[in-house]
This record gives sequence, structure tokens and C-alpha cells, in this order.
Amino acid sequence: MSQEVSKDQIRQNVRSRYKEIAVQKMEASSCCSNSRNVTSTSGASAQLGYSPEELTTVPDGSNLGLGCGNPQAIAALKPGEVVLDLGSGAGFDCFLASRKVGETGRVIGVDMTPEMVSRARHNASKGGFVNTEFRLGEIEYLPVLDKTVDVIISNCVINLSPDKQLVFDEAFRVLNSGGRLAISDIVTTADLPDPIKNDLDQMYAGCISGASSIKEIKRILIQSGFQDIEIETKNESKAFIKDWVPGQPIENYIISAVIQAVKP
Repeated sequence: MSQEVSKDQIRQNVRSRYKEIAVQKMEASSCCSNSRNVTSTSGASAQLGYSPEELTTVPDGSNLGLGCGNPQAIAALKPGEVVLDLGSGAGFDCFLASRKVGETGRVIGVDMTPEMVSRARHNASKGGFVNTEFRLGEIEYLPVLDKTVDVIISNCVINLSPDKQLVFDEAFRVLNSGGRLAISDIVTTADLPDPIKNDLDQMYAGCISGASSIKEIKRILIQSGFQDIEIETKNESKAFIKDWVPGQPIENYIISAVIQAVKP
């Protein structure tokens, strides 16, 4: 199998997984794994660092509990800014960002799954979010013009890409000078065993085997042109990561991290 065919297979597998999530009511689902041992999406999101206020200011059905942190906590969004969410799902983080940038700002969500985009658009209409739009596209090939975005957020999505260099190259392209990344994602802390690394269905689509090391992410960000790179791991994330795949000690290999960088 060629490398490009393999990448396409990964994308199709991830798209199929999120189509399933989009068309059903997901409960107790964190990151890309649906084995979380919590009683609701709100409970899962609270574990990820979202406040009760944040959880009650979004339309019903927009919070699917998908994530490994809270990019809002590090984004420091300001009124009037243009925000781009990579892998926006049903719109949860976009709607939170919408309130922070206000009427003079704008939020763009990009997702590769038509069903997710449709659900997010419905939620935006239902909640009256007129400064928020959702576009169908892959994060490796963003449907966004050059130098039109102030802040890029993303929550446990970039690990799913089979070509992370393209993702960060595209992020750099669409950011204005001085624009910044505020990303929550999964990174590896040790080499993944082959059974985990080669499990496309559960481990890759489950935000595990597609993760890169901190060293590799820094290298990619530098190659893309970013500066002021900061990657901080969150040790407390092991408490929920250990439940993603029952019977597998995946918390020994991956951890949640916040990734920040600036386009000069």
C-alpha cells in the first residue's frame, strides 16, 4: 500500500467514525474514544477544564464531549478577533469563542465530516450565533484565505491527521502576522507498542496512535515558520485518559498538552 493510499485510508476511517458520532446522541465520550466512565458529556467536559458557565451557554447538542482539554483557557480571545477552529465538530468551542470575540469578531469552524458541519450549522441557527460559520474541509487543505485569521484553536484533532506538517503549514498560511495558535491535543511520552500503533480502527480514530512526540511537534512548528513555541503537558489528564481504552495502559504512552505558538 502506498503512503498516499495509507493516508487516505486514515482520513476515510476518521471521517466514518465522526459521521457515526454526529448522527447519534453521544454520551460519556471524551476525545475520540467513547469508553469514558462518566455519566454525561457535561461531566466529561468538566473534567477537561470547562467551567459550568461555559457548559450552559452553548446550544443543546453542540457539546459532544469530544476533547482532551479546553483551548479557550489559553486562547485569551479578544473582541473583534477572527478565530478558526480546526476540527470544529458540532460547534462547541466555536460557540464559546463567539461570545468572547463579540459582534465585531468572527469565528470559522472547519470540519471534514459533512454530518458534523450540518449539525454545527443547525446549532448555530438554533442559538442565534450570527458571527459563526462552518465550512466543510480538511485541516490539511483549509478553505480559508491567506492572512485572514488572528487565532487558531483546536481540541484533540490534529493528532488525527496523517500529515501534521501540512496542517501547521496551512495554519501558518491563514494566520495574520502576530497570529497565534492555542491548541489542546494529545502527545506521546513514550514509543507506542506496535499493536497500539497499527490499530487504525480503535487506536488511531481514538486519538492515540496518531499522536506525535513533543520533540516532533516542535520540529514541525519550526519548519512551518512558527516562533515562541510552548508545549506544556497536563499530568492531570492521565486520570481520564486511562479510561479511554479499558484494559490498555495507554496513559503510559500519551498525555494531553497545550500547544502555543506565534506567527512572526
